[in-house]
Amino acid sequence: MLVQQLYTQCLAQGAYFIVSDGEAAIIDPLRETQPYLNLLTQNKASLKYIFETHFHADFVSGHVDLANKTNAQIVYGPQAQTTYKSHIAKDNEEFKIGKLTIKVLHTPGHTLESTTYLLLDENKKPHCIFTGDTLFIGDVGRPDLAIKSSLTQEDLAGMLYDSLRNKIMTLPDDVLVYPAHGAGSACGKNMSKETFDTLGNQKKTNYALANIFKQDFIKELTTGILPPPQYFAKNAALNKEGYHSFDEVMQKGSKALSVSEFEADIKKGALVLDVRKAAEFAKGHVPNALFIGLDGQFAPWVGALITDLKQPIILIAPQGKEEETVMRLSRVGYDNCLGYLAGGFDAWKQAGKNTEDITSISAEEFAIEAPFFGKNVQSMLKLGRAQGVAMAAALNFDVPIFEYSPKKIKLSITGNGNAAKEQVAAMLQQILKFTNTHKHLDATDALAVAVCHHFQGKSQNATGKKTYKNWSAFLTDNPDRKG
Repeated sequence: MLVQQLYTQCLAQGAYFIVSDGEAAIIDPLRETQPYLNLLTQNKASLKYIFETHFHADFVSGHVDLANKTNAQIVYGPQAQTTYKSHIAKDNEEFKIGKLTIKVLHTPGHTLESTTYLLLDENKKPHCIFTGDTLFIGDVGRPDLAIKSSLTQEDLAGMLYDSLRNKIMTLPDDVLVYPAHGAGSACGKNMSKETFDTLGNQKKTNYALANIFKQDFIKELTTGILPPPQYFAKNAALNKEGYHSFDEVMQKGSKALSVSEFEADIKKGALVLDVRKAAEFAKGHVPNALFIGLDGQFAPWVGALITDLKQPIILIAPQGKEEETVMRLSRVGYDNCLGYLAGGFDAWKQAGKNTEDITSISAEEFAIEAPFFGKNVQSMLKLGRAQGVAMAAALNFDVPIFEYSPKKIKLSITGNGNAAKEQVAAMLQQILKFTNTHKHLDATDALAVAVCHHFQGKSQNATGKKTYKNWSAFLTDNPDRKG
């Protein structure tokens, strides 16, 4: 028996590969199929089943392409409906993989079709559970992604309470818990950095498995949930209805474009996406390019900042990273990449095309300027620092130094530490007589205030910077900041 976790850090996502006696199953695969095909070859196994724990919202699964390439059967739990061929399992239905058995445990709550898969060894002893977004390490799935006109997030939270206690907590303590996500995912509120644990330890440490009343559980689970990223519903629809072939997407997006072809695509409405290092982008970039660095959580940021999945995209990428970029775009459903600029930004410069750059400053420098710019919203926005909007309001309310948690900042602005960005924007419009604030403000801009107050509170020796009582005095020593 082989059970292998395949964890992708930038998505905080776990897929699982199971093998027994030449038969294999994969749970919650990512979009690219080749890694799984390689595993099958290495283990001399044929893929029998592709189990999906639910319709994922934060990434596009590779289930459809993988099924087409292997003839494996796609399996969902009860209440799922797809437009492609799949098997909708019944609660407690069992599937054989060599000497192993996968048992379906319908665990609605995160979504209606959410299902946990219990793996039984050859002696039918419970070995592990693949919980999807039902149970995380230290947390549980958010209950607001499958709301319908007749179903509230409170209703779903109540279902999750029952699912946990009736289907999962009844299992032995030595059962391993393998979730679909870890820390960094937006599918929960407070996930652990650990990617697996024993069920017994989770019963001791996970708040959601504590001995609490149902109404208290519902209140805890539904309090402080941030709005889901805009691409979540769109990715869920792709997982339910199907999508373009990954191989075709890669072929189209991996085309090398000349400068003239690249420029022609810009004129036709293509978005220039620059994925180089931040410092390289700041030194020079194609005018109006969007920067999202390939390092770190690239795909979630793409999903948050590019609202149209069908948006034509052309790339400025580091040499050798072009195909990786196309692949990572496809993980969240951005399949309309038209290619990349051959020779990168250097080719654009050498062709004599217009460029732009960005002047960046350190956090310490920003902290010195912040109190002055923060009182002038228009100046802040002109400098491209949207944080100034949040800072202006915070300063208007004299937020004490070191009282810089995001909740306290939002509390100072709206009176509600859990305020959504729309609420913060509305208050800023009233306080600062500034319209359309929501276009420039996100509630997380409060973090900028944290940085500023932190550095303002440090001594001159700690920062190595002189402090100033007014803007005029600052400009006397820093004439380059005039303008």
